[in-house]
Amino acid sequence: MTPPDSTIFCFDGFELDTRLREVRLRGERQHVEPQVFEVLWYLLANRDRLVTKDELLDNVWGHRYVAPTTLTSRIKHARQAVGDDGDAQRVIRTVHGLGFRVVAEVEERAPAAPADAATTVANVARPEQRIQFCTAPDGVRIACATSGTGPPLVKPPNWMTHLEYDWESPVWRHWLGALSREHALVRFDQRGNGLSDRDAKDLSFEAWVRDLETVVDTLGLERFPLLALSQGCAVAVAYAARHPERVSKLVLYGGYTQGILTSARTRVERAERELVLGGVPLGWGHDNLAFRLYFAGRFIPEGTLEQMRWFSDLQRITTAPDVASRLLSTAAHIDVGKLAPKVRAPTLVLHATGDAAVPFDQGRKLASAIPRARFVPLDGRNHILLEHEAAWARFVDEVSRFLADDADRASPRATADAATGTALKTPTSSPPRRSARRPKRRSG
Repeated sequence: MTPPDSTIFCFDGFELDTRLREVRLRGERQHVEPQVFEVLWYLLANRDRLVTKDELLDNVWGHRYVAPTTLTSRIKHARQAVGDDGDAQRVIRTVHGLGFRVVAEVEERAPAAPADAATTVANVARPEQRIQFCTAPDGVRIACATSGTGPPLVKPPNWMTHLEYDWESPVWRHWLGALSREHALVRFDQRGNGLSDRDAKDLSFEAWVRDLETVVDTLGLERFPLLALSQGCAVAVAYAARHPERVSKLVLYGGYTQGILTSARTRVERAERELVLGGVPLGWGHDNLAFRLYFAGRFIPEGTLEQMRWFSDLQRITTAPDVASRLLSTAAHIDVGKLAPKVRAPTLVLHATGDAAVPFDQGRKLASAIPRARFVPLDGRNHILLEHEAAWARFVDEVSRFLADDADRASPRATADAATGTALKTPTSSPPRRSARRPKRRSG
């Protein structure tokens, strides 16, 4: 028996939610390792019968060899996660020499549907977007856009954006739809990129921070939450540290305190990273698809070919090769290590555990540098979360709840007059998959 894509198993005060991939006790989320979650899910889905050890190994670990002690350890932690133990066995019973069976009373129900569960990002009506220009102190014109209605949510730029093309993207449109659903999402194209002036001379990190200051001041935003991704996290941290009275909350995903050159610890590391950066003008200049796909592969290693090609084409459309090289160099030299401890806003830091572009440890380091920051690891490898993956559903849920209890509400001036954003259907996850029969294990 395999459960539907979105199922909640209820038992003994606990809920196992397959869509959000979490275990809750009377509404409170419990910490459960991904593999332990898979073990629990499979046992609950097949609660009407005995599940043998080999069947459990095949469906959770696939063809990989697993030592007997590993399975024993996961069962132990699964029991602990649901308030059970090896003596009581109120939820999971061991049938010695054979396998395991769920003996608790289990009720299965569907999760509450979003407001428009029949729609997806691909076919919802795009919220009306208002684009305008702000002028930075050095005369550079910065294109900014507002979509959705409600209290403002300001998003500094990440690598390569385009206010118009991003809405057509299978990589970005679910982000924009979700963030515009309950807020007036304010975002802008980085100088040298997208609809902003591409011939800007100053592409420094300080100029990036000043551009954020220019946008929020021009729009008359007095106090607001910031949500940033990747290199935009450092800009958000710098702004929040310098303007604590303006930032009500801070959400940082896939960020870091130090760029790839600043964080290099050996000469070899630095030489390798400089080699990649040095190849940008050549790769872009000759319209080298393979080179751009290399970058796409770092950002979305588990993306489809369509998603990777779209990401690649966006990089070509948004800026010139020499500007792309300069922007990457600025990001590579970022260092906000001394500013992060000065942040006073409540902060939520999220990071994918297998992030191929910004290592997971960078997210941990960022969270530990900001006082009282809450850290949420997301199970996945993509630097840009894709709509179909479970990590995206978890991200949407965490961010929505974090911003919902924000006591600061926007003044009328700070609330956008754009059309109401459309509710976003969060994705579902798939149950543990049955794999081909594994090779027979050898003892000893």
